[in-house]
Amino acid sequence: MQTILSIKNLNKRYGSLQALRNVSFEIKRGNVYGILGPNGSGKSTTLGIVLNVVNKTSGEYSWFDGKMQTHEALQKVGAIIERPNFYPYMTAEQNLKLVCKIKNIKYTKIQEKLELVGLDERKNSKFSTFSLGMKQRLAIASALLNDPEILILDEPTNGLDPQGIHQIRDIIKQIAAQGTTILLASHLLDEVEKVCTHALVLRKGTVLYSGTVDGMSANEGFFELQADDNEKLTQLLKIHPAVESVKQEEGKVFVYLKTALEAASLNKYLFENNINLSHLVKRKHSLEEQFLELTKNSES
Repeated sequence: MQTILSIKNLNKRYGSLQALRNVSFEIKRGNVYGILGPNGSGKSTTLGIVLNVVNKTSGEYSWFDGKMQTHEALQKVGAIIERPNFYPYMTAEQNLKLVCKIKNIKYTKIQEKLELVGLDERKNSKFSTFSLGMKQRLAIASALLNDPEILILDEPTNGLDPQGIHQIRDIIKQIAAQGTTILLASHLLDEVEKVCTHALVLRKGTVLYSGTVDGMSANEGFFELQADDNEKLTQLLKIHPAVESVKQEEGKVFVYLKTALEAASLNKYLFENNINLSHLVKRKHSLEEQFLELTKNSES
């Protein structure tokens, strides 16, 4: 699978502020990637660097397996990293024609892209009459006019009402289904969970997680246990090879795993060591819990 974008040890410093710290990840063709993190985590800085609008301090990045220079590669990229900037008294179609003229694209693409973003019926309406969601959809149509191999979106649903958010997410899924690779930055876990296949979690410019969205929550889970002697229970659990860590809270013992372990096997192990459990539940972390755990741990 072709690597569309490769980033290695990217650093960005603004005076004394380290905005990015050794950020590395790869984007493979045909996937939907989400850079997830709170405001100020370095998402927009990362996008700005790879789009050649922000200078990096150190590190490197390359487009399309390093076979193209950045300026050449960017002709195959569609991007929206700021609020849509169209002429208010021109119609949607007229604005897109202007984009085609500037980028030397055939006008025939306009109808196709307006239909994709659901604005075909409003193509003769002035941009000034559009809602925020419609403006964002027109911006996506504009970014798709050159049939890019990758579409880059910075906070695509920011400021939209629930209906607008739903429409943008549906459009992103549609674009991905047609084979376009997508990279989006968002502070919304819900957004990344619903539309992305892969996630990069950033906090204060540092990568906390990089991998599949499923992988974020596909941990081995944890057990919630209780016994007459929780101290002895804790000591026994700490020496079990499948156990990552153990903690006691409000009379219960929480057991976090590093490899798979079934409830029956754990119960048998404890019984053979003279521990009778009065409570045993196996749980899975939700994606939200995983995300909170990641960002919480990085604060300490």
